[in-house]
Amino acid sequence: MSGHSKWASIKRQKGVNDAKRGQLFTKLGREIVIAVREGGPDPEANFRLRLVLDKARQANMPKDNVERAIKRGSGESVDGAQVEEYTYEGYGPHGTAMIVQAFTDNRNRTVSEIRHVFSRYGGNLGADGCVAWMFSRKGVISVAVGSADPDEVALIAIDAGAEDVEISDDTVEVYTEMTDFRAVRDALTEAGVELLDAQLSWLPQSQLTLDEKEAMTNLKLMEALEDLDDVQQVFSNLDISDEVLATYENQAA
Repeated sequence: MSGHSKWASIKRQKGVNDAKRGQLFTKLGREIVIAVREGGPDPEANFRLRLVLDKARQANMPKDNVERAIKRGSGESVDGAQVEEYTYEGYGPHGTAMIVQAFTDNRNRTVSEIRHVFSRYGGNLGADGCVAWMFSRKGVISVAVGSADPDEVALIAIDAGAEDVEISDDTVEVYTEMTDFRAVRDALTEAGVELLDAQLSWLPQSQLTLDEKEAMTNLKLMEALEDLDDVQQVFSNLDISDEVLATYENQAA
């Protein structure tokens, strides 16, 4: 699971200095719309909405933007075209598998843009089901090392039903079954643990190791996909080594 953790770390670090705040707010707004449409506007009763509102607060998303998105999701406002959620599957260069989560009001545009990015980096968009069998749907909760005792975080999480816990120099990553995700997240929050992130993710059942040049091409593909306005997240079975991570971060600096 280390590849997922390192890619998430890259995205969090990039987000600190990311100038594309408007794009981020647009993506969060669409996620709020989908969450409200599925489960209603009350975050106490709608766990998915509670998760995205946490992300919106961490990103300092303006309150007006949040309220507009909630109204769109609940049908109080018909501003803009209807947003739908889609999942796409494809292959990166050198045999990696990727799942792309998108929220869009124009599926034809989204498919065209995703296909173009895959092709530009030597990959290709695949058919539904072509790689999903290589992944499992899991809950992932990230805690910064230093904000809480890692061993205590692990104990709280496991007692609440966590499947696995990985402790690194920077973060504690907690993995759960989908059915246990809410209970584990709530247990950590109630214990006063500050969460960096909490989301449902696609985790690879096994990871693919590539050399540095091949891995870098895949990382650039993943970043290009996530830079698309309609794409929320990209998941891959790429195993990211510490050396590749350092090279990528140095090039991005």
